[in-house]
Amino acid sequence: MPSQWGWGVVPCVQESRRIDMGKKDRDKLQGESGFQSYYSQLYGQRWSGLYQALLKESEPVAWQTEPGRPAYYLDSASIRAAVSLPLDGAASLLDLCAAPGGKTLVISSLMEEDACLLSNERSRERLSRLHRVADQHMGESVRRRVTISGRDGATLCRNPANAFDRILLDAPCSSERHVLASPRHLEQWSPARIKTLAVTQWALLSSAYRMLNPGGYLVYATCALSPDENDKVVERLEGKFADVELVRELPPVPAAVTRFCSAPLPTPEVTERGFHVLPDCSHSLGSGPLYFSLIHKNFCEEIE
Repeated sequence: MPSQWGWGVVPCVQESRRIDMGKKDRDKLQGESGFQSYYSQLYGQRWSGLYQALLKESEPVAWQTEPGRPAYYLDSASIRAAVSLPLDGAASLLDLCAAPGGKTLVISSLMEEDACLLSNERSRERLSRLHRVADQHMGESVRRRVTISGRDGATLCRNPANAFDRILLDAPCSSERHVLASPRHLEQWSPARIKTLAVTQWALLSSAYRMLNPGGYLVYATCALSPDENDKVVERLEGKFADVELVRELPPVPAAVTRFCSAPLPTPEVTERGFHVLPDCSHSLGSGPLYFSLIHKNFCEEIE
């Protein structure tokens, strides 16, 4: 790993757990009671405090791309994940699931002056919002170097021309904090959704990795609580490709971040294959949940 980044120290170590239960037991976990049972088994004694922290609203922080432009407000954990993508020397960038646009604003603000960014979003409704966010919040010189597309990220890798030095993938996920805020979604909750989302996440991550240039870096992120959507997806990537190298210590937050955001950023906990910001931890500043893994692509061949 490049030593010039000056590796930071991550204080909290999160124990990763996995629920081992049969299909019949999983099928019984439905609605609010099933939600509570599932995550209490996952987090053990920690769940009570984490649950209470999830019920509280997080306070978004401002990201302002330049004076005179309206600030965009987003969770500080999202900023922490985005700024963990090292941009030095990167000419081509991809934000694969970019809407609503907060992380696109972050990495476009920090990318080098000759770099270009492709921000992609499959959903038509969310794509419209991505366009509005980019047009309203980006300075003109940056906006000219940002292209917005509406392709399926899982198939984007089929075009050999799609090759990037840096990729940010904030994948669709369970988003448990939002589930708890919606009685309708909480009533509909079941572990089956986690399994379905993990399939989607793998399709997106494997596509993103195929588009990553050798020597490049990728951040895989979700706002999910379950390792099945987080570490386990990254573990599958390690099993598929021989050139996957996980960055186990994060680079410090770039000094340039203070030009755009004056708020303090959280310090994530360490997981088996990444990092997690959880709102009950004193270092999280009430932000999250936000899991992310920083992945480096070496110069090897795919495992057959």
